[in-house]
Amino acid sequence: MTPYAPPSLNTHSMEADMAYELREGQGSLFRNDKREGDKQPHARGEALIDGVLYEVAAWTKEGRKGKFQSLSFKPKQDRARPQPEPEDRTSYGTPNEDDLPF
Repeated sequence: MTPYAPPSLNTHSMEADMAYELREGQGSLFRNDKREGDKQPHARGEALIDGVLYEVAAWTKEGRKGKFQSLSFKPKQDRARPQPEPEDRTSYGTPNEDDLPF
Protein backbone atom coordinates (compact mmCIF):
# COMPACT_ATOMS: atom_id res chain seq x y z
CA MET A 1 0.00 0.00 0.00
CA THR A 2 1.27 3.44 -0.84
CA PRO A 3 1.32 6.18 1.78
CA TYR A 4 -1.16 9.04 1.47
CA ALA A 5 -0.18 11.91 -0.81
CA PRO A 6 -2.17 15.16 -0.79
CA PRO A 7 -4.53 15.51 -3.75
CA SER A 8 -3.76 17.67 -6.74
CA LEU A 9 -5.90 20.77 -6.97
CA ASN A 10 -6.52 19.97 -10.65
CA THR A 11 -8.51 16.81 -9.88
CA HIS A 12 -12.23 17.03 -9.30
CA SER A 13 -12.82 14.60 -6.49
CA MET A 14 -13.90 14.44 -2.89
CA GLU A 15 -10.32 15.21 -1.76
CA ALA A 16 -10.17 18.44 -3.78
CA ASP A 17 -13.55 19.56 -2.36
CA MET A 18 -12.50 19.14 1.28
CA ALA A 19 -12.09 22.44 3.10
CA TYR A 20 -9.33 21.20 5.39
CA GLU A 21 -6.22 19.04 5.34
CA LEU A 22 -6.81 15.38 6.15
CA ARG A 23 -4.85 14.58 9.31
CA GLU A 24 -3.63 11.30 10.78
CA GLY A 25 -6.37 9.45 12.63
CA GLN A 26 -9.14 11.62 11.19
CA GLY A 27 -11.63 11.45 8.36
CA SER A 28 -14.80 12.96 7.00
CA LEU A 29 -18.14 11.76 5.63
CA PHE A 30 -20.40 13.40 3.08
CA ARG A 31 -24.01 12.56 2.22
CA ASN A 32 -24.21 10.17 -0.74
CA ASP A 33 -26.46 12.08 -3.16
CA LYS A 34 -26.14 9.24 -5.72
CA ARG A 35 -27.67 6.60 -3.42
CA GLU A 36 -30.17 4.42 -5.31
CA GLY A 37 -30.65 1.38 -3.07
CA ASP A 38 -30.20 -0.13 0.38
CA LYS A 39 -26.82 -1.66 -0.53
CA GLN A 40 -25.35 1.77 -1.25
CA PRO A 41 -24.15 3.82 1.74
CA HIS A 42 -25.97 6.87 3.07
CA ALA A 43 -22.61 8.67 3.37
CA ARG A 44 -19.14 8.28 1.88
CA GLY A 45 -15.77 9.79 2.67
CA GLU A 46 -12.14 9.20 3.54
CA ALA A 47 -9.98 8.62 6.59
CA LEU A 48 -6.21 8.64 7.10
CA ILE A 49 -5.12 5.85 9.45
CA ASP A 50 -1.45 4.90 10.03
CA GLY A 51 -0.46 6.76 6.86
CA VAL A 52 -2.91 4.80 4.68
CA LEU A 53 -5.86 6.52 3.00
CA TYR A 54 -9.14 4.60 3.38
CA GLU A 55 -12.49 4.93 1.64
CA VAL A 56 -15.19 5.11 4.31
CA ALA A 57 -18.85 4.20 3.78
CA ALA A 58 -21.64 4.66 6.34
CA TRP A 59 -25.16 3.26 6.52
CA THR A 60 -27.76 4.69 8.93
CA LYS A 61 -29.59 1.78 10.55
CA GLU A 62 -32.32 1.35 13.14
CA GLY A 63 -31.50 -0.76 16.22
CA ARG A 64 -33.14 -1.64 19.52
CA LYS A 65 -31.69 1.51 21.10
CA GLY A 66 -32.40 3.80 18.15
CA LYS A 67 -30.52 4.88 15.04
CA PHE A 68 -26.81 4.11 14.60
CA GLN A 69 -24.11 4.25 11.93
CA SER A 70 -22.58 1.10 10.46
CA LEU A 71 -19.17 1.80 8.89
CA SER A 72 -17.01 0.11 6.26
CA PHE A 73 -13.32 0.88 5.61
CA LYS A 74 -11.42 -0.13 2.45
CA PRO A 75 -7.87 0.91 1.53
CA LYS A 76 -8.12 3.43 -1.28
CA GLN A 77 -6.41 2.17 -4.42
CA ASP A 78 -4.80 4.45 -7.00
CA ARG A 79 -7.40 4.03 -9.76
CA ALA A 80 -5.23 5.71 -12.39
CA ARG A 81 -2.41 3.18 -11.90
CA PRO A 82 -3.50 -0.45 -11.46
CA GLN A 83 -1.30 -2.65 -9.29
CA PRO A 84 0.98 -4.93 -11.35
CA GLU A 85 0.38 -8.64 -10.93
CA PRO A 86 3.19 -10.66 -9.32
CA GLU A 87 5.46 -12.39 -11.79
CA ASP A 88 5.41 -16.16 -12.09
CA ARG A 89 9.00 -17.17 -11.32
CA THR A 90 8.51 -20.91 -11.62
CA SER A 91 9.83 -21.11 -15.19
CA TYR A 92 13.14 -19.31 -14.60
CA GLY A 93 15.50 -18.23 -11.86
CA THR A 94 18.33 -19.90 -10.00
CA PRO A 95 18.59 -23.55 -11.01
CA ASN A 96 18.40 -26.09 -8.28
CA GLU A 97 20.90 -29.00 -8.03
CA ASP A 98 18.45 -31.50 -9.53
CA ASP A 99 18.25 -29.43 -12.73
CA LEU A 100 22.00 -29.53 -13.44
CA PRO A 101 23.04 -32.00 -16.21
CA PHE A 102 26.27 -33.11 -14.44
